[in-house]
Order: sequence, then structure tokens, then C-alpha cells
Amino acid sequence: MARRWLAVLIFSFLSAQVCAQDAPPSVIHLASEDWEDYTAADGHGLGWDVLRLVFEPAGVKLDIRTVPYTRSIGLVQLKEVDALVGSYRDEAEQVLYPRSNFDSDHIYALGLASNPPPTLATLGKYRLAWVRGYRYENYLPNIKRFNQIERRTGILPMLKQGRADYYIDALTEIEVVLKNALDPSQFRHSHLAELPLYLGFADTPQARALMSLYDQRMEQLKKSGELKPIFERWKQPYPFDSN
Repeated sequence: MARRWLAVLIFSFLSAQVCAQDAPPSVIHLASEDWEDYTAADGHGLGWDVLRLVFEPAGVKLDIRTVPYTRSIGLVQLKEVDALVGSYRDEAEQVLYPRSNFDSDHIYALGLASNPPPTLATLGKYRLAWVRGYRYENYLPNIKRFNQIERRTGILPMLKQGRADYYIDALTEIEVVLKNALDPSQFRHSHLAELPLYLGFADTPQARALMSLYDQRMEQLKKSGELKPIFERWKQPYPFDSN
């Protein structure tokens, strides 16, 4: 009888250990750039609201680390955080990508209103610029001439002085740039593409468990429609409509 109880206890202990290893951790460590009204350093924004709804009902709290985008990639590659926020699929090496995106980047070209609106077919004719690390040359066609800048300050003078024809960025960032224009009517932004946004996970057992949970939760939330009110509250397009 004693041996039988000992066997039961050992089996129960081993089962508990396996379950503990399979279960995701209670915190996900995320690195993101400080994007205004999206992933702000103080925790507000559409992106953080979406990710809180994905993880927190499943018992996982968000731990936010605000760094430049290229630094967030490095932190994941070094396995110092679980995931980076706002990556395009397969953009970074040594980073794992889930099945589902959590949003889409609305990519626009900002230029002088006196210039013709660019299209995907005509991008190759122009001198383009964007922030270092975004690698739009891999996601937009026909790009031939581009420069990468270190920060978003000085974009409007760059365009006015003719040092670039168009600046490429997500719509929210272009709107922030235009807030600094003395005469916004001098500029025009033109839609180019929709690029799905992903979390990029570290190649660790903890991050893999979190990625599996993320994919499960995203499927549930898309089917239930629970994500839609977040996009409506922030007055942004809902990225998961069938059309």
C-alpha cells in the first residue's frame, strides 16, 4: 500500500511539473518604440489596448520596455525580452513570428502638394526616405533610391529643400510630423499599402509558450469581434474585416 501511495505521489508531482512547463508565464516582457497614441511609454494607446485584451484575460500581464525600434529587435535577438511590438513578418532574423497579426500599418508617402501623388508603380522614379530600421525596400515594389534617417525631426525641411521627394511612414507617424507644419496645405500624403503588424518573439521556451497563447487568443478575439471596439475607440480602421 505504501508503495502504491508513493507511486501516486510521484506521478502527481511529475504531472504538475509538466503542466507548469507547458503553461505560459504570468508576465510577457515587451519592447516597443514610443509611438504616439499607439504604444506610448506611459502604457496608453491602441496597440497596448489590443495586447492587454489578448493577454490579460489569460492571466498574463504586460511588462513594457520603451526603446527605439532597432533596439527592440536586438533585445529579442539577445533574448532579453519575450517579444517586440510592431514588426513586419519575417523582417528580423533570429525572431519568431506568429500566425496572426494584431493590426496593420497604413503606409503613406508624404511629399509636397505640388508634386504628383506617387503610386506603387511609380515609386522607382523618386528619391525616398524613411526612418532607419524599417526596411520598406523589402515590402514596397520598384524602390531604387532611398535614404534612411535617424529620427523623424527635420522631415518637413528635407522635403521643402528638395533633399527627398517623399517620406515613407505609417499614417499615424505622418500625422504627427504634419502637426509641426506651419502650413499643412503645402504637403500631401498618399496611401501606398497595408502591411500587417506582428509581435516578434524570442526563440526561448517561455516566448514560444507566449506565442502559442497569443495565436489562440487572437483567433478567439477575431471570431468574437471583441477587438473591434478598441479600433473604433481610437478611430482607426479595423484590420480584420473580411473585405
